[in-house]
Amino acid sequence: MSANPKFLAATAQVDSAAIQALPQSRKIYEQGSRPDIRVPFREISQDDTPTLFGGESNPPLTVYDASGPYTDPTVNIDIRKGCPRFGAPGSTNGRIQKCCPAPVVSMGRNA
Repeated sequence: MSANPKFLAATAQVDSAAIQALPQSRKIYEQGSRPDIRVPFREISQDDTPTLFGGESNPPLTVYDASGPYTDPTVNIDIRKGCPRFGAPGSTNGRIQKCCPAPVVSMGRNA
């Protein structure tokens, strides 16, 4: 490869199209089963339905948002730093890994 890795690392950035706001929607969060868990949703505004005498109002739709941090306007994305560590010391993540070091499901595995 002829590109200088130091130059690439210094100028690496997220494509602006990947982090633009989605039209007629906003990212919202619902609290999960614990205070440190926030479940992402997208609230999508709908246009009014045309009727003979004006328009019928439509409520917003709320859908699960699997787009990750890229569509969250409050998150600063720096691809040189990588993803933040998931979970904190003492969270259930560590306990699950210690309790179940291998996959529990055997589907697709040769016995």
